[in-house]
Amino acid sequence: MKTGLITSNSYQNHNTGAGHPEKIDRVTVIINNFNKLNNKNLIWKKPSKFKRELLENTHNKDYINFVEKSFPEKGLSFLDGDTIISPGSKEATADAVGSIITAIDGVQNKEFHNAFCAVRPPGHHAEKNKAMGFCIYNNVAVGANYLLEKYKLNKIAIIDFDVHHGNGTQDIFFNNENVLYISTHQYPFYPGSGTEKEKGKFNNILNIPLAAGTNSEEYLNAYEFVLKKLKNFRPDFILISAGFDAHKDDPLAQLQLKSKDYHTITKRTLNIAKECCDGKIVSILEGGYDLNALKESTEAHVSALLEFN
Repeated sequence: MKTGLITSNSYQNHNTGAGHPEKIDRVTVIINNFNKLNNKNLIWKKPSKFKRELLENTHNKDYINFVEKSFPEKGLSFLDGDTIISPGSKEATADAVGSIITAIDGVQNKEFHNAFCAVRPPGHHAEKNKAMGFCIYNNVAVGANYLLEKYKLNKIAIIDFDVHHGNGTQDIFFNNENVLYISTHQYPFYPGSGTEKEKGKFNNILNIPLAAGTNSEEYLNAYEFVLKKLKNFRPDFILISAGFDAHKDDPLAQLQLKSKDYHTITKRTLNIAKECCDGKIVSILEGGYDLNALKESTEAHVSALLEFN
C-alpha cells in the first residue's frame, strides 16, 4: 500500500540553541534514512499552506497573536523555559501544522492510504493558550479539528504513544465527545498530568500511566487497553502522536521499548483501524531524542504503515 511521507526543509531553520534535545538532527536522521531506503510506495509531499482559521479552531486568538509576535528577527527567544524559537521557527511551525493537513487530505482523497509527518517542532504539550515542552501549536489537535470541520466526520481518535503525557491535546479535547484521546506515558513524569482519574467530560480520555522501567512485554500488554477502547469507540479516522522517546536508549525517559516494538504497536493499531475506518491513519512526529533509536523506530513504524492491506 502507498504511504504518504510529509516533510519540508524548513525544520532545519527551527534553531533551539546548542545542547537542546529537540534539535535539527532529529528530522534529518529520519529523512536521510527514508531517502536511503528509497521505497517506491512512499509518496513524498511537502506541507500545504493553510488559513489562520484552522489554528483558531484549536488555539485562542490572543495566543496565536502572541506566538506570531514572538518570533525574533535574530537570535533566540523563549516561549517558556523549554520552548525556544528562532527567526526560522515561524516557517517550520507553520509547516508542522500544514503537514498534518496535507496528510489528512491525501488520505481522504485516496492519494495514499495512510501517512507519517516527519516535522518539528512537536505539538502535543501545546495547550489552547500556552506553549510548553518544545511545542508551539498542537499539530495533532489542529488535524482532529480539521477532520471534524472540513470533512464533517463524527468520531476522531488520537493515540499518543510518546513517553510524556500529551497534556495539551487532553486540555483541548477534554470536553469534546467527538474526540477520543488515549495516552500511554511514563508516570510520575513531565508534565505531571495523565492520571487514570482524568477521563474527560464524556469518558473520552483514557490515560495509561506506566512506571519507569516498563519493558516491551509489559507495555504491549498495557497497549491492549488502548486497542479495546479504540474498538469500542469505532472512530472514523485515527491520528497518532508518534513520539519515540519510550525507547530504551532515549536520554530523556526511562521506559524500555525496543525499535521493533513500534512496528508491533502500529500493526495492532492498524488491525483495529481496518475494522473501524478502512485503515485511515495519519501519524505525526512528537518526541524521540536518541538519533539512532529515532531512525530505527520511525522505520519500524512506517514499514507497518506500508504493509497495510
